[in-house]
Amino acid sequence: MIQTIAAAVIWILVLCLLPGVRTRKDHSILIAAVAIATALALNIDPIYLAGDAALGGRNLLDLCANILMVVGIYFLSQAILRAAEFNDASFRRDRLGLVILWFVTGSLVIAFFSIQAPVSSTRFMVDYGGQPAAALYSAIQFVYIGMVVSVTGYVCFRFRRRMASFHFRLAFTLIGIGCLLALIVVFAVLGMDITHLLGDLSTMGKLAVVYDASFVGAMLFLCAGLALPPVARRISRRIELRTREGLLSSLTEIWEKATATRKDTRLATPAEGIKGGDVSTLKLHRMLVEIQDALLMDPSAADLLDEADRQTVTRTESFLASHHGGQEHRISPASWGRRHGESDR
Repeated sequence: MIQTIAAAVIWILVLCLLPGVRTRKDHSILIAAVAIATALALNIDPIYLAGDAALGGRNLLDLCANILMVVGIYFLSQAILRAAEFNDASFRRDRLGLVILWFVTGSLVIAFFSIQAPVSSTRFMVDYGGQPAAALYSAIQFVYIGMVVSVTGYVCFRFRRRMASFHFRLAFTLIGIGCLLALIVVFAVLGMDITHLLGDLSTMGKLAVVYDASFVGAMLFLCAGLALPPVARRISRRIELRTREGLLSSLTEIWEKATATRKDTRLATPAEGIKGGDVSTLKLHRMLVEIQDALLMDPSAADLLDEADRQTVTRTESFLASHHGGQEHRISPASWGRRHGESDR
Protein backbone atom coordinates (compact mmCIF):
# COMPACT_ATOMS: atom_id res chain seq x y z
CA MET A 1 0.00 0.00 0.00
CA ILE A 2 2.82 2.42 0.87
CA GLN A 3 4.48 1.89 -2.51
CA THR A 4 1.17 2.37 -4.32
CA ILE A 5 0.44 5.67 -2.55
CA ALA A 6 3.96 6.98 -3.14
CA ALA A 7 3.93 5.94 -6.81
CA ALA A 8 0.55 7.61 -7.34
CA VAL A 9 1.80 10.86 -5.78
CA ILE A 10 4.89 10.90 -8.02
CA TRP A 11 2.86 10.16 -11.15
CA ILE A 12 0.60 13.09 -10.28
CA LEU A 13 3.76 15.22 -10.17
CA VAL A 14 4.67 13.94 -13.64
CA LEU A 15 1.24 15.01 -14.92
CA CYS A 16 1.79 18.48 -13.41
CA LEU A 17 5.14 18.79 -15.20
CA LEU A 18 4.05 17.53 -18.63
CA PRO A 19 2.16 20.68 -19.85
CA GLY A 20 5.37 22.75 -19.87
CA VAL A 21 7.64 20.15 -21.41
CA ARG A 22 7.91 21.97 -24.76
CA THR A 23 8.88 25.33 -23.31
CA ARG A 24 11.04 24.11 -20.44
CA LYS A 25 14.77 24.01 -21.24
CA ASP A 26 15.80 21.87 -18.29
CA HIS A 27 13.98 18.53 -18.07
CA SER A 28 15.88 17.22 -15.05
CA ILE A 29 12.85 17.34 -12.74
CA LEU A 30 10.67 15.51 -15.26
CA ILE A 31 13.36 12.85 -15.80
CA ALA A 32 13.74 12.47 -12.04
CA ALA A 33 9.99 12.23 -11.49
CA VAL A 34 9.52 9.61 -14.20
CA ALA A 35 12.48 7.55 -12.93
CA ILE A 36 11.36 7.65 -9.29
CA ALA A 37 7.70 7.03 -10.17
CA THR A 38 8.69 4.04 -12.32
CA ALA A 39 10.93 2.67 -9.56
CA LEU A 40 8.10 2.89 -7.03
CA ALA A 41 5.56 1.43 -9.46
CA LEU A 42 7.82 -1.56 -10.10
CA ASN A 43 7.68 -2.34 -6.38
CA ILE A 44 3.89 -2.67 -6.34
CA ASP A 45 3.31 -6.37 -5.66
CA PRO A 46 1.35 -7.47 -8.79
CA ILE A 47 3.60 -5.43 -11.09
CA TYR A 48 6.74 -6.71 -9.39
CA LEU A 49 5.75 -10.37 -9.55
CA ALA A 50 4.70 -10.19 -13.20
CA GLY A 51 7.74 -8.16 -14.26
CA ASP A 52 10.24 -10.24 -12.32
CA ALA A 53 8.76 -13.45 -13.68
CA ALA A 54 9.40 -12.10 -17.18
CA LEU A 55 13.04 -11.53 -16.20
CA GLY A 56 13.53 -15.03 -14.86
CA GLY A 57 12.08 -14.78 -11.37
CA ARG A 58 15.33 -14.01 -9.56
CA ASN A 59 14.52 -10.48 -8.28
CA LEU A 60 16.29 -8.67 -11.10
CA LEU A 61 13.39 -6.23 -11.12
CA ASP A 62 14.39 -5.12 -7.62
CA LEU A 63 17.82 -4.21 -8.93
CA CYS A 64 16.30 -2.33 -11.87
CA ALA A 65 13.97 -0.40 -9.55
CA ASN A 66 16.79 0.57 -7.19
CA ILE A 67 18.99 1.75 -10.05
CA LEU A 68 16.11 3.87 -11.35
CA MET A 69 15.67 5.29 -7.86
CA VAL A 70 19.29 6.48 -7.50
CA VAL A 71 19.24 7.89 -11.05
CA GLY A 72 16.04 9.76 -10.27
CA ILE A 73 17.44 11.12 -7.01
CA TYR A 74 20.54 12.35 -8.86
CA PHE A 75 18.53 14.24 -11.49
CA LEU A 76 16.20 15.60 -8.83
CA SER A 77 19.12 17.01 -6.88
CA GLN A 78 20.67 18.57 -9.98
CA ALA A 79 17.41 20.27 -10.91
CA ILE A 80 16.93 21.73 -7.44
CA LEU A 81 20.54 22.93 -7.22
CA ARG A 82 20.19 24.69 -10.56
CA ALA A 83 16.91 26.26 -9.48
CA ALA A 84 18.68 27.61 -6.40
CA GLU A 85 21.44 29.02 -8.63
CA PHE A 86 23.82 27.09 -6.47
CA ASN A 87 25.60 25.59 -9.43
CA ASP A 88 26.97 27.18 -12.56
CA ALA A 89 28.22 25.77 -15.86
CA SER A 90 30.59 23.44 -14.03
CA PHE A 91 27.61 21.83 -12.33
CA ARG A 92 25.89 21.40 -15.65
CA ARG A 93 28.85 19.23 -16.56
CA ASP A 94 28.71 17.48 -13.25
CA ARG A 95 31.38 14.90 -14.01
CA LEU A 96 32.10 14.10 -10.38
CA GLY A 97 28.42 13.55 -9.65
CA LEU A 98 28.07 11.32 -12.69
CA VAL A 99 31.18 9.34 -11.72
CA ILE A 100 29.75 8.80 -8.23
CA LEU A 101 26.40 7.78 -9.75
CA TRP A 102 28.09 5.24 -12.01
CA PHE A 103 30.13 3.95 -9.07
CA VAL A 104 27.00 3.54 -6.95
CA THR A 105 25.18 1.80 -9.81
CA GLY A 106 28.08 -0.59 -10.37
CA SER A 107 28.32 -1.29 -6.64
CA LEU A 108 24.60 -2.07 -6.51
CA VAL A 109 24.99 -4.57 -9.34
CA ILE A 110 27.97 -6.28 -7.70
CA ALA A 111 26.29 -6.42 -4.29
CA PHE A 112 23.03 -7.72 -5.78
CA PHE A 113 24.66 -10.67 -7.52
CA SER A 114 26.35 -11.60 -4.22
CA ILE A 115 22.93 -12.14 -2.60
CA GLN A 116 21.34 -15.56 -2.52
CA ALA A 117 17.81 -14.65 -3.68
CA PRO A 118 16.58 -17.47 -5.93
CA VAL A 119 12.83 -16.77 -5.64
CA SER A 120 10.89 -13.60 -6.47
CA SER A 121 9.94 -11.75 -3.31
CA THR A 122 7.81 -8.67 -2.84
CA ARG A 123 9.53 -8.30 0.56
CA PHE A 124 13.08 -8.58 -0.70
CA MET A 125 14.90 -7.14 2.33
CA VAL A 126 12.60 -8.88 4.80
CA ASP A 127 13.25 -12.27 3.19
CA TYR A 128 16.90 -11.85 2.28
CA GLY A 129 18.08 -8.93 4.44
CA GLY A 130 19.75 -11.26 6.93
CA GLN A 131 22.61 -11.72 4.47
CA PRO A 132 25.57 -9.30 4.78
CA ALA A 133 25.54 -8.85 1.00
CA ALA A 134 21.88 -7.78 1.13
CA ALA A 135 22.62 -5.31 3.94
CA LEU A 136 25.48 -3.89 1.86
CA TYR A 137 23.20 -3.73 -1.20
CA SER A 138 20.65 -1.67 0.77
CA ALA A 139 23.30 0.46 2.48
CA ILE A 140 24.92 1.48 -0.83
CA GLN A 141 21.64 2.78 -2.18
CA PHE A 142 20.47 4.59 0.92
CA VAL A 143 23.82 6.08 1.93
CA TYR A 144 23.97 7.63 -1.55
CA ILE A 145 20.39 8.87 -1.27
CA GLY A 146 21.15 10.24 2.20
CA MET A 147 24.15 12.19 0.95
CA VAL A 148 22.24 13.64 -1.99
CA VAL A 149 19.13 14.68 -0.04
CA SER A 150 21.28 16.16 2.74
CA VAL A 151 23.00 18.51 0.30
CA THR A 152 19.74 19.27 -1.49
CA GLY A 153 17.85 19.99 1.72
CA TYR A 154 20.65 22.22 2.99
CA VAL A 155 20.61 24.24 -0.23
CA CYS A 156 16.81 24.59 -0.12
CA PHE A 157 16.75 25.92 3.43
CA ARG A 158 19.77 28.17 2.95
CA PHE A 159 18.80 29.76 -0.36
CA ARG A 160 15.00 29.81 -0.16
CA ARG A 161 15.03 33.48 0.94
CA ARG A 162 16.74 34.41 -2.32
CA MET A 163 13.70 33.39 -4.32
CA ALA A 164 11.87 36.44 -5.63
CA SER A 165 8.36 35.02 -5.55
CA PHE A 166 6.42 33.59 -2.63
CA HIS A 167 5.53 30.35 -4.39
CA PHE A 168 9.21 29.61 -5.05
CA ARG A 169 10.10 30.28 -1.40
CA LEU A 170 7.27 28.01 -0.31
CA ALA A 171 8.33 25.36 -2.83
CA PHE A 172 11.91 25.34 -1.54
CA THR A 173 10.63 25.09 2.04
CA LEU A 174 8.44 22.11 1.15
CA ILE A 175 11.29 20.42 -0.71
CA GLY A 176 13.61 21.03 2.24
CA ILE A 177 11.11 19.40 4.60
CA GLY A 178 10.78 16.51 2.14
CA CYS A 179 14.56 16.09 2.12
CA LEU A 180 14.60 16.08 5.93
CA LEU A 181 11.97 13.34 5.99
CA ALA A 182 13.90 11.44 3.32
CA LEU A 183 16.94 11.57 5.57
CA ILE A 184 14.85 10.00 8.34
CA VAL A 185 13.92 7.28 5.84
CA VAL A 186 17.61 6.65 5.20
CA PHE A 187 18.43 6.29 8.90
CA ALA A 188 15.41 4.04 9.40
CA VAL A 189 16.50 1.76 6.55
CA LEU A 190 20.10 1.59 7.77
CA GLY A 191 18.81 0.83 11.25
CA MET A 192 16.60 -1.96 9.90
CA ASP A 193 19.54 -3.41 7.97
CA ILE A 194 21.71 -3.52 11.10
CA THR A 195 19.00 -4.91 13.39
CA HIS A 196 18.13 -7.55 10.78
CA LEU A 197 21.74 -8.72 10.72
CA LEU A 198 21.76 -8.81 14.52
CA GLY A 199 18.46 -10.69 14.63
CA ASP A 200 16.69 -7.94 16.60
CA LEU A 201 13.35 -8.25 14.82
CA SER A 202 11.46 -6.24 17.45
CA THR A 203 13.53 -3.11 16.87
CA MET A 204 13.40 -3.71 13.14
CA GLY A 205 9.59 -3.70 13.30
CA LYS A 206 9.56 -0.38 15.16
CA LEU A 207 11.91 1.15 12.62
CA ALA A 208 9.63 -0.11 9.86
CA VAL A 209 6.81 2.03 11.26
CA VAL A 210 9.11 5.07 11.21
CA TYR A 211 10.10 4.19 7.66
CA ASP A 212 6.51 3.97 6.42
CA ALA A 213 5.42 7.29 7.93
CA SER A 214 8.52 9.25 6.90
CA PHE A 215 8.57 7.73 3.41
CA VAL A 216 5.01 8.81 2.61
CA GLY A 217 5.66 12.23 4.17
CA ALA A 218 8.84 12.71 2.15
CA MET A 219 7.06 11.89 -1.10
CA LEU A 220 4.16 14.23 -0.32
CA PHE A 221 6.36 17.20 0.61
CA LEU A 222 8.79 16.70 -2.26
CA CYS A 223 6.02 16.37 -4.84
CA ALA A 224 4.13 19.36 -3.44
CA GLY A 225 7.28 21.49 -3.58
CA LEU A 226 8.21 20.38 -7.09
CA ALA A 227 4.68 20.77 -8.48
CA LEU A 228 4.04 24.20 -6.94
CA PRO A 229 6.13 26.42 -9.30
CA PRO A 230 4.79 25.08 -12.64
CA VAL A 231 1.21 24.99 -11.36
CA ALA A 232 1.52 28.49 -9.89
CA ARG A 233 2.96 29.79 -13.18
CA ARG A 234 0.05 28.37 -15.16
CA ILE A 235 -2.47 29.86 -12.75
CA SER A 236 -0.68 33.24 -12.86
CA ARG A 237 -0.70 33.23 -16.65
CA ARG A 238 -4.42 32.51 -16.77
CA ILE A 239 -5.14 35.27 -14.24
CA GLU A 240 -2.93 37.68 -16.18
CA LEU A 241 -4.66 36.80 -19.44
CA ARG A 242 -8.12 37.36 -17.96
CA THR A 243 -7.00 40.62 -16.34
CA ARG A 244 -5.50 41.85 -19.60
CA GLU A 245 -8.63 40.96 -21.58
CA GLY A 246 -10.84 42.70 -19.01
CA LEU A 247 -8.70 45.84 -18.98
CA LEU A 248 -8.59 45.85 -22.76
CA SER A 249 -12.35 45.78 -23.02
CA SER A 250 -12.84 48.49 -20.41
CA LEU A 251 -10.02 50.71 -21.64
CA THR A 252 -11.30 50.55 -25.22
CA GLU A 253 -14.49 52.34 -24.18
CA ILE A 254 -12.50 55.00 -22.31
CA TRP A 255 -10.15 55.38 -25.25
CA GLU A 256 -13.10 55.89 -27.62
CA LYS A 257 -14.47 58.70 -25.42
CA ALA A 258 -11.17 60.42 -24.65
CA THR A 259 -9.85 60.42 -28.22
CA ALA A 260 -13.09 61.08 -30.05
CA THR A 261 -11.77 64.45 -31.28
CA ARG A 262 -8.30 63.06 -32.14
CA LYS A 263 -9.19 60.25 -34.52
CA ASP A 264 -6.37 61.15 -36.87
CA THR A 265 -3.79 60.14 -34.22
CA ARG A 266 -5.52 57.03 -32.90
CA LEU A 267 -4.60 53.40 -33.35
CA ALA A 268 -4.26 52.41 -36.97
CA THR A 269 -6.08 49.11 -36.33
CA PRO A 270 -9.20 48.56 -34.22
CA ALA A 271 -8.68 47.42 -30.65
CA GLU A 272 -11.18 44.60 -31.10
CA GLY A 273 -8.98 42.61 -33.46
CA ILE A 274 -6.51 41.51 -30.83
CA LYS A 275 -4.95 38.08 -30.78
CA GLY A 276 -2.10 37.02 -28.52
CA GLY A 277 -0.89 38.33 -25.21
CA ASP A 278 2.01 40.42 -26.48
CA VAL A 279 -0.15 42.26 -29.01
CA SER A 280 -2.75 42.87 -26.32
CA THR A 281 -0.17 44.38 -24.00
CA LEU A 282 1.10 46.67 -26.77
CA LYS A 283 -2.46 47.76 -27.48
CA LEU A 284 -2.98 48.58 -23.80
CA HIS A 285 0.23 50.62 -23.81
CA ARG A 286 -0.75 52.51 -26.92
CA MET A 287 -4.32 53.22 -25.84
CA LEU A 288 -3.18 54.37 -22.41
CA VAL A 289 -0.68 56.76 -23.95
CA GLU A 290 -3.26 58.14 -26.36
CA ILE A 291 -5.72 58.67 -23.50
CA GLN A 292 -3.06 60.53 -21.51
CA ASP A 293 -2.08 62.62 -24.55
CA ALA A 294 -5.72 63.47 -25.23
CA LEU A 295 -6.26 64.62 -21.65
CA LEU A 296 -3.06 66.63 -21.78
CA MET A 297 -3.89 68.35 -25.07
CA ASP A 298 -7.60 68.83 -24.25
CA PRO A 299 -8.24 69.05 -20.48
CA SER A 300 -11.98 69.30 -21.13
CA ALA A 301 -11.91 65.66 -22.27
CA ALA A 302 -11.49 64.71 -18.61
CA ASP A 303 -15.15 65.67 -18.08
CA LEU A 304 -16.08 62.72 -20.30
CA LEU A 305 -14.54 60.26 -17.85
CA ASP A 306 -16.21 59.23 -14.61
CA GLU A 307 -14.60 57.78 -11.45
CA ALA A 308 -14.89 54.20 -12.74
CA ASP A 309 -13.00 55.22 -15.89
CA ARG A 310 -10.22 56.80 -13.84
CA GLN A 311 -9.92 53.66 -11.71
CA THR A 312 -9.65 51.57 -14.87
CA VAL A 313 -6.85 53.79 -16.13
CA THR A 314 -5.06 53.43 -12.78
CA ARG A 315 -5.46 49.64 -12.83
CA THR A 316 -4.08 49.53 -16.35
CA GLU A 317 -1.05 51.57 -15.34
CA SER A 318 -0.42 49.24 -12.41
CA PHE A 319 -0.86 46.16 -14.60
CA LEU A 320 1.56 47.42 -17.24
CA ALA A 321 4.08 48.46 -14.60
CA SER A 322 4.03 44.96 -13.08
CA HIS A 323 4.11 43.38 -16.54
CA HIS A 324 7.42 45.12 -17.26
CA GLY A 325 8.69 44.76 -13.69
CA GLY A 326 11.15 42.02 -14.59
CA GLN A 327 12.75 43.90 -17.48
CA GLU A 328 16.19 45.36 -17.16
CA HIS A 329 15.10 48.87 -18.10
CA ARG A 330 11.89 49.84 -16.34
CA ILE A 331 9.87 52.68 -17.85
CA SER A 332 6.39 53.99 -17.20
CA PRO A 333 3.58 53.21 -19.65
CA ALA A 334 3.38 56.85 -20.65
CA SER A 335 7.07 57.23 -21.41
CA TRP A 336 7.09 53.89 -23.24
CA GLY A 337 4.34 55.13 -25.53
CA ARG A 338 6.00 58.46 -26.18
CA ARG A 339 9.35 56.87 -26.98
CA HIS A 340 8.04 54.21 -29.27
CA GLY A 341 4.56 55.34 -30.18
CA GLU A 342 4.97 58.94 -31.26
CA SER A 343 6.76 58.09 -34.49
CA ASP A 344 4.11 55.49 -35.35
CA ARG A 345 1.25 57.94 -35.46
